[in-house]
Amino acid sequence: MADQAVSDGGPKTAPVVIKKYANRRLYNTATSAYVTLDHLSQMVKDKTDFVVYDAKTGDEITRSVLTQIIFEEESKGGQTLLPIPFLRQLISFYGDSLQGVVPQYLEMSMTQFARNQDQMRRYMQNAFGFNPFQQFESMGKQNMAMFENAMRMFNPFGTAPSSPPAAPPSAPANGHEPARPEAAAASNDAAIDDLKRKLDELQSQLSELGKKS
Repeated sequence: MADQAVSDGGPKTAPVVIKKYANRRLYNTATSAYVTLDHLSQMVKDKTDFVVYDAKTGDEITRSVLTQIIFEEESKGGQTLLPIPFLRQLISFYGDSLQGVVPQYLEMSMTQFARNQDQMRRYMQNAFGFNPFQQFESMGKQNMAMFENAMRMFNPFGTAPSSPPAAPPSAPANGHEPARPEAAAASNDAAIDDLKRKLDELQSQLSELGKKS
């Protein structure tokens, strides 16, 4: 297939260009044929890279089309991929101070999951009493531990959720004023920047591992 993405490590071909017209029809410029969301979904599964442009404005709308594919898949019934609690948590991060961190965390988690998918498939096909969900639980705990560490980095001076509320600070004995809220905010901003930097470094390391595997 001419527009098929090549394997990792080799030269990559340009992504297939899909144009979306006002009548919501999708046109594959590589095959000169109209396609559906189901076709695009299969292209994703086949690892065929593509980008989607609005035919009238020229704006790239790949993200919204991929989101629409997810919506269609989730609406088909049967087994879904996005649990309601996850969707609620995801929505709650919009507008939150951690919104810029969540995409990197989710991308790294899915990258690691994808690298282990062959091993997971073998676990699922094992008919000798092995419980594959133990492996999923272990990976989930690792991901949660990484996320909790990220939260502590973001708010290194925060108390544990189960701790009682702290008493109001008493007047300092040396007569100096306590740290102002502006200083605390600056400290949090620095912590967020440091967290983003470390996530970028971790993502680069994962990419290097992927190239070697």
